Amino acid sequence: MPKTRAAELPNPRRRAAMSPRAGLLAACGAAALLAGPALAADRKDEPEQIIVTGLGSQVELTDPYAGGQVARGGRVGIFGNLDFMDTPFSTTSYTAELMLDQQAKSVADVLQNDPVVRPARGFGNFQEVYIVRGFPVFSDDMTYNGIYGILPRQYVAAELLERVEVFRGANSFLNGAAPGGSGIGGAINLVPKRAPAEPLTRLTTGFETEGHVYGAADVARRFGANDQNGIRFNAVRRDGETSVEGQGRELSVLGLGLDHQGEKLRLSADIGFQDHDIDAPRPSVTPQGAAPEPPRAKANFAQPWTYSNERNLFAVVRAEYDIADGTTAWIAGGTRGGKEANVLSNPSADADGNTTAYRFDNVRKERVWSGEAGIRSEFETGGIGHRVVLSGSIYSRRSRNAYAFSNFAGFPGNLYDPVAVEPPPADYFTGGDLDDPLATEANDARSVALADMMSLFDRRLLVTVGGRYQNVEQKSFDYNSGALISRYDKSRLTPMAGILFKATDHLSVYANYIQSLIPGEVAPATSGGTPVSNAGEVFSPYTSDQVEAGVKYDSGDFGATLAVFTLSKPIAYVQDGVFGVQGAQRHRGIELTVFGKPLPGVRVIGGLTLLDASMRHTQGGLYDGNDPVGVPDFQLNANVEWDVPFVPGLTLDGRVVHTASQFINAANTLTVPAWTRLDLGARYRTEIAGTGVVLRARVENVANNNYWASVGGYPGSNYLVLAAPRTLLLSASLDL
Repeated sequence: MPKTRAAELPNPRRRAAMSPRAGLLAACGAAALLAGPALAADRKDEPEQIIVTGLGSQVELTDPYAGGQVARGGRVGIFGNLDFMDTPFSTTSYTAELMLDQQAKSVADVLQNDPVVRPARGFGNFQEVYIVRGFPVFSDDMTYNGIYGILPRQYVAAELLERVEVFRGANSFLNGAAPGGSGIGGAINLVPKRAPAEPLTRLTTGFETEGHVYGAADVARRFGANDQNGIRFNAVRRDGETSVEGQGRELSVLGLGLDHQGEKLRLSADIGFQDHDIDAPRPSVTPQGAAPEPPRAKANFAQPWTYSNERNLFAVVRAEYDIADGTTAWIAGGTRGGKEANVLSNPSADADGNTTAYRFDNVRKERVWSGEAGIRSEFETGGIGHRVVLSGSIYSRRSRNAYAFSNFAGFPGNLYDPVAVEPPPADYFTGGDLDDPLATEANDARSVALADMMSLFDRRLLVTVGGRYQNVEQKSFDYNSGALISRYDKSRLTPMAGILFKATDHLSVYANYIQSLIPGEVAPATSGGTPVSNAGEVFSPYTSDQVEAGVKYDSGDFGATLAVFTLSKPIAYVQDGVFGVQGAQRHRGIELTVFGKPLPGVRVIGGLTLLDASMRHTQGGLYDGNDPVGVPDFQLNANVEWDVPFVPGLTLDGRVVHTASQFINAANTLTVPAWTRLDLGARYRTEIAGTGVVLRARVENVANNNYWASVGGYPGSNYLVLAAPRTLLLSASLDL
């Protein structure tokens, strides 16, 4: 069985702060020094020992929080799993229980609960993208049990997951630079399922509006001496038309997880297969001039001959071993092979909904290898506790691609009265052979990180300092000949510092300074038809700086985090014939997240985000002070569950999601309106002939509102994604 251990951090409740901003650090240090004696006098006894499963582990999990919808903590990069009150950052870890109760299909469905995150879509495809603090996190930049690149690139089924862990803010020191170049505003780690202590045999079947059917099996057992070994198997099948007219979806998923929980050795291994196909997928819309009014949420303006197919096989293994008291080493590695094939036709539309579109075919095959190793040691020097972590990571991806376009003149249409056309030949502009694509990209990254988490004042104060040295190498090759076109090989050191102070047993105050690392660019040959004087110059990786401070509260039943942050991203463009890093995009915000069980039978998840985003030093000063495209200044989430006391087993829930208006152009003259979505659900737990049964019903977008749910999702883009229509979800689970 998974071990339960007492919190052994250099303090099981800490606060973080730190940034080269001397004023911020001095203020936090002064507060700690002033508060320390008073708090020590207040404490008649030592603080209660907090029992936390998996603290600092790279394999074990932290315990669920009251209510079971979120966990007490999650993975914090090289530090492993930490309790949220010991983490000098803003994090939330959503549990499998929440995913099952809400009938979540993918990671995007889970993150609809997060007030800081808004799901969006990739550029020209159906990849899930997650906007965190106003910046995108691409789905292929998520980590799987801490490892980059192992997950399916566009979509991950929720049934594979035990936790969806959201880290808010810059994170390159903790995780390494995201290989796809995103992750400036946050990171998402997905945790695979493990066999629980009790045997599990769960069968689930479901139905969605328009006849989309669903079936899943989840089977787990523990065996061996003291149940040290575990095995868990998941199988999923979805098939049929979705709530969007004429859009069909097929999903096949298999997942196998193994684990060993020994006295000193802990192992985990996972292998997964996912085949995801969408027929006539409703495309994104690029506005021409003003944004058109959104069509009916149920309407589909896709051409019937379009589709998106993705198939992946992936595996990851991880081991950690307690070398001696207070010293643990770990190693992990994984691989993924993926194939994608798409025939797409994404329209551009004017204010009246008149469209033009052309055909775009593409194929992609890739192989990824990724791994990390490290050692963590805890000791004391002169009354100061230390947790020293040394870690190294590698990442390698090889991609083969080909594409083909029809004539760019395209064919006409209308969003409100779509007409199917014969598929035009995709022979106007091509790159590579769709049947046998050549290698077009090679991406490699290597890094080493060192950190020390120090504890002072009887473990009330935690100070963390560290740095990661990372090398990024990228190569691109010609689609038709395979010849090398460009090569990029640069390195950068990214530091971090944090401080966390446990003001009381229920209150932590923290601050941090940390950076994100983004691969640099190569100066283009021309800009607007004019030669660039430094064409071909390779720029060093960019760093985005973040300063954050916050307060965390934990009553044991109800938790909250309030964070204030500033996060900036450099922008490169051509000025006076020279390409360089000339501008910046700065995001300042306030975030509140709440969770837990504030009253008997009542569970809550929610919060809000206030965001002030602006562009600075733009080309010629044209857009200085303007909001970036697709970044709302206000987001709100409120999800409440109520166990009906006079009907045992019955739970009702409601969720409200609100997003403010968003600009669709850099001049800030055009917007899409704010939107609000209401979801309602109910579930009933009972027992029939000794078998546990849970019946669930859920209606999403109850009012069937029509709205543009997101703007862009890829830097510099402004394509619009229409909201999902009113959707009825029904399911039944049997625990045999």
